[in-house]
Amino acid sequence: MNERQLRILRELGELGSVTAVAEALLMTPSAISQQLRLLQRSIPVPLTERDGRRLALTDAGRALAGAAIGVESALARARHTVDEFVEEPAGDVSVAAFHSAASTFFPVLLRGRTPEDPRLLLADEDVAQDHFPRLTRDYDLVLAHHLAQAPPWPGTVTATTLLREPLDVAMPADHPLAGRDRVTPREVAGLPWITVHDGFPLMATIQAVEAVAGRRLDIVHRINEFAVVAETVAAGGGLALMPRWTTRPHPALVLRPLGGVHAVRRIDVLHRPERVARKAVRTVLGELRRAAEAIRDGDPAHRAPTEA
Repeated sequence: MNERQLRILRELGELGSVTAVAEALLMTPSAISQQLRLLQRSIPVPLTERDGRRLALTDAGRALAGAAIGVESALARARHTVDEFVEEPAGDVSVAAFHSAASTFFPVLLRGRTPEDPRLLLADEDVAQDHFPRLTRDYDLVLAHHLAQAPPWPGTVTATTLLREPLDVAMPADHPLAGRDRVTPREVAGLPWITVHDGFPLMATIQAVEAVAGRRLDIVHRINEFAVVAETVAAGGGLALMPRWTTRPHPALVLRPLGGVHAVRRIDVLHRPERVARKAVRTVLGELRRAAEAIRDGDPAHRAPTEA
């Protein structure tokens, strides 16, 4: 049995004919009769009987019709509860992000919040690129990194690009190449390098550098956390690719654009389509977009040629 069948039975008890029920529910009489037959199959005793030209309910039918009132009332309360949940502006919203995005976006999201704003539940999740969509099962919104060479996100998630962030070469401030406006793959290929672990997006750009330079890079250290990378570069451990906007400036480092390769990563926010039915999630998604605009526009050197 289902909600529609129970409602038809209830209306039949009040109106007394299939035709009247069909008119009341804007259905055809044949559709009403079909639903009554389907309902009867699930009940071991008769629900209706003929009373002259009328189709009346049996005692069992009246009992079930009475129960239908309780079912409809419970469903109405459930729908109201869902509506309140969906439209609640200050509900909980869970947000996950990889480390450099978390260190940049989380403080912006947290500043100036009021009790009327959505309550944020934040988490760091530094995973390989193809694992980010899986996180949308556990979080409302997931900040993920993506390179142009990587496969597109699966159709099971919705992706919104927040930033297209240049990847620069980090080097000590006193490095011989630090005075250049930009560096080329051939200039940096013969030097020691610090890279992320295999399976993480920046490795695709490293491989592009190798292809343009025509030689393998001398990868000495494997470090995913950019704060640790910055300290390692500053200590003379090698060069590294670092995102321009989402890593904190280091007084002993300079970042130089890399020519000859498409050294840009996207920062996307992923979510399952049904998540944005909630007003609170839509609100936080809007906050992330505004935060991204502030991050991008706050860079005085931001211009399209640098991102190419």
